Amino acid sequence: MVQEHKGTALITGASSGIGAIYAHRLAKQGYDLIIVARNEERLRALADRLTTETGRTVETLVADLGRKVDLSRVESVLKGDRSITLLVNNAGFGGTAPLLAADVDKMQEMIELNVTALMRLTYAAVPGFVSRGGGTVINIASIVAIAPELLNGVYGGTKAFVLAFSQSLKHELAEKNIRVQAVLPGATATEFWGVAGTPVEHLPGEIVMSAEDMVDASLAGLELGEFATIPSLEDGSLLTAYEQARRALMPSLSRTAPAKRYKTA
Repeated sequence: MVQEHKGTALITGASSGIGAIYAHRLAKQGYDLIIVARNEERLRALADRLTTETGRTVETLVADLGRKVDLSRVESVLKGDRSITLLVNNAGFGGTAPLLAADVDKMQEMIELNVTALMRLTYAAVPGFVSRGGGTVINIASIVAIAPELLNGVYGGTKAFVLAFSQSLKHELAEKNIRVQAVLPGATATEFWGVAGTPVEHLPGEIVMSAEDMVDASLAGLELGEFATIPSLEDGSLLTAYEQARRALMPSLSRTAPAKRYKTA
């Protein structure tokens, strides 16, 4: 049986870890790929392996998304390649150091990659998706988007942006046949932790999920039609209740007069 061709998926941060597994799974599902990362050797090795295993076309794009010139090249591909139907915004890095021990320049670099690059790539991709009648955006956030106390505050802030941005996109594009998914992984066994300053081996084993399981759960959540997917959350009603509580606040957030509890005698 001939496999359905689902178009092309562009995946950032694809040379290893979560991004590489997304590339493998999506190629198996019938997507051609454009895989983006800084490490050319790893990218080419992954492309060769995936082409051999799946028969899909895999294009490599070597780019450091923290550099404006490289980011612009990827934006141009997203704007110009009409075969692209799926964007996976996976590139990013984190931190575990508190404010008093953190390098502020590194925090700025984190914002540029986790926030600015993700936003610009989404803005580059979505107009084409709309004009072609559909598409999918998967934004990799983190559980720290809703639990920022767990790690570095700037990292939590960048992932809170990803979640809020994704929620707004879902609302704006509801009638445009555009799927938006925010993925909120917990601790995942990748190189992320070493770069962030706390090797994964130092974490309690019972909280660490394999990258393969994390991606498979996230793609299952996409198939189920979820907006927000937390791969380790057993009781989905807790996330539903969280969203219902957030929505219950909305009618009271902006009014002409202060709440009575703030009025002085």
